[in-house]
Amino acid sequence: QVQLVESGGGWVQAGGSLRLSCAVSGNIFDIGAMGWYRQAPGKQRELVAGIIITIGGITNYADSVKGRFTISRDNAKNTVSLQMNSLKPEDTAVYYCYANSRSSANTNYKTSWGQGTQVTVSS
Repeated sequence: QVQLVESGGGWVQAGGSLRLSCAVSGNIFDIGAMGWYRQAPGKQRELVAGIIITIGGITNYADSVKGRFTISRDNAKNTVSLQMNSLKPEDTAVYYCYANSRSSANTNYKTSWGQGTQVTVSS
């Protein structure tokens, strides 16, 4: 079993910054990808940023956050962070960390999710 524990959400005024962190632990042989989704009220969950570890750590971002958000990973600690700058009210959502991991070299990658952390940006 894999556990993801998020931290760092909260309230901030527009233009401010927040940093989210997610620690992954459990029965992990390796992690293929990590990142963050978000879900605003009444909207579908959307990918915010991700790191594809199996292909050299390539990062990808939603167009709406490019240039403002930066995703990073600590390999040794199995953590992933999301630095969010120049926050806008439309960034308000619950942010979910995810990790695609496997328990051995002979098993498939499986996606695990964190419990979610609220980010609220006021105008």
